[in-house]
Amino acid sequence: MLKYDEELFLKLVEKEGLAYRGKIEEIVDEICEKGYSNIFLIGAGGTIAMMYPYEYILKANSTIEVQAQIAAEFMVMNNRRFSEDSVCIFTSVSGTTEETVAAAKFCREKGATTIALVAEPNTPLTHAVDHCITTGSETHSFDTFFMLLHMVVFRFMHNKGEFPQYEKFTEEVALLPKAILSAVKAFDVKAEEFAIKHKDTDYHMMVGSGNLWGNTYSYAMCILEEMQWIHAKSIHAAEFFHGTLELVLEDTSVILLKGEDETRPLMDRVERFAEKITKQLTVIDTKDFEMEGISDEFRSHFSVNINWALLSRISVYLERERNHPLTLRRYYRQMAY
Repeated sequence: MLKYDEELFLKLVEKEGLAYRGKIEEIVDEICEKGYSNIFLIGAGGTIAMMYPYEYILKANSTIEVQAQIAAEFMVMNNRRFSEDSVCIFTSVSGTTEETVAAAKFCREKGATTIALVAEPNTPLTHAVDHCITTGSETHSFDTFFMLLHMVVFRFMHNKGEFPQYEKFTEEVALLPKAILSAVKAFDVKAEEFAIKHKDTDYHMMVGSGNLWGNTYSYAMCILEEMQWIHAKSIHAAEFFHGTLELVLEDTSVILLKGEDETRPLMDRVERFAEKITKQLTVIDTKDFEMEGISDEFRSHFSVNINWALLSRISVYLERERNHPLTLRRYYRQMAY
């Protein structure tokens, strides 16, 4: 079993992450007072995947117009809903992702209001936006970003008069780090078992829906494909029965990421099918974890955080079992393309 640095996690995610609540509220309140027309959540790779949960949450719970856009495509598509009254939100661990930095500059030049969450200080993205929150550490950066995005998105909803539970919600955001730690401890043996069992598996189907679709997309592409060179496909549960089901065989690895939002029945349907066909079914269900102090009302939103932390433990065990560092690349940032 690989050691999990609980003290470091709590320092970076709980203490430092939650310390930005006041700044987030100040930024969002200023924007709302000025007025805005819509919100664009913009990223590339893992950071556009990180935006998908919040696009879903806003569409399902708010009348705020929102679009999640891939940075490179956004800049060439001439999006007719984008204007100087738009709010554009970016995230980046390194602060140097070429497409994200270019999109941030593009939006700012067009007069839109720009916000970024960045791990590394004094990097290109930090200088390309109107408002920047810099966490200062790449370690556990996605865990921290998810918490900060919760506060950003739900503050916009609160100011719109659509989320009166905001104070209670943010109090429970403060409980998330300990809930994540508890879930990670409970899951760690299963994470290790999965990595040992599947260290030589050459193809995985990953299925998700709702606010876990972004995690599904990200883990298949950014972790299994990019960081482990394993063939993987991310499939939305609502689309699974429109093509992909024909490729499921007895030995096909199917990984289901089950959350607790309105789309859970879609996942149940895929699970019922998959368990009849394959002997290699893995179900990662946030409902299996306690989340002490978190109310039933907000569990579905926090499934994003719990799920990502669990997947991250699989990653470190795959790295060990396959003797393949998560930092190893053939092409990404290794050559010009």
